[in-house]
Amino acid sequence: MAKAATASTNKESLTSKPPHPPYLEMICEAISTLKDRTGSSQPAITKFIEEKYSKMLPPNFNKLMSFQLKKFVKSEKLVKLENSYKISSTEKLKLASKKDTAKNKSPKSREKAAKKVSEKSVKTKRLSQVKTPEALKKPVSSSKVKRLSQVKTKK
Repeated sequence: MAKAATASTNKESLTSKPPHPPYLEMICEAISTLKDRTGSSQPAITKFIEEKYSKMLPPNFNKLMSFQLKKFVKSEKLVKLENSYKISSTEKLKLASKKDTAKNKSPKSREKAAKKVSEKSVKTKRLSQVKTPEALKKPVSSSKVKRLSQVKTKK
């Protein structure tokens, strides 16, 4: 009976949420607060998070941080430029819509925010979806174009 009780507490401790916010939220907060034009470096992000959440972070935080940054770059939530990280445009939209819904908790405002996000995504088209004008599709006749050797210059 005692073994079952300790086993359940071990499972709870493994599955319990960490005392700090999710890594993506902390990283996005650090990048937006630092406001570097070229993006924020990994040491700068780590330093900001350590200063703010120092008591809540695990001892292997530096290793976890580098792993999380790589994971978010791979999933395109962050963009890596040289040795700096920026928030991707899709994440910026998500963060903006979260802030709007947090400020206005009415259902109408949520619908408006969802419509704005969907309208923005509809406006962008891929290059394969864009139709080219007929004037550009016609081949240029070779009789109109002169070679450089055919052009007469004054001496």
